[in-house]
Amino acid sequence: MANPVAWFEIAGPDAGPLQTFYAQAFDWQIDADNDMNYGMVTAGEGGIPGGVGPTPDGSAHATFYVSVDDVQAALDRIGKLGGQTAMPPMDVPNGPTIAFFIDPAGNTVGLMKGM
Repeated sequence: MANPVAWFEIAGPDAGPLQTFYAQAFDWQIDADNDMNYGMVTAGEGGIPGGVGPTPDGSAHATFYVSVDDVQAALDRIGKLGGQTAMPPMDVPNGPTIAFFIDPAGNTVGLMKGM
């Protein structure tokens, strides 16, 4: 696969109960022992790693991130194909570079480099 799905994220206004829900529903191991209370989900055999955490604005979302070599180049290509940039590239402290786009149907999808 040229650009695989590399990460998923589930977020909501209250991370603790959301993390408990997913841990109990699917037997996921979730480690939220960090300053942001962002729960890192350990991928099981063949699984995709991800996170369950809080949103600063109280909204909720679930998304996936596609691994790319160049986030801006991917956004440029997506724009030519009818997508829109929702968030330009941003470097996550001690993490990957991420961005979001909106596909022609209105879905928000993440891009990431370096995870």
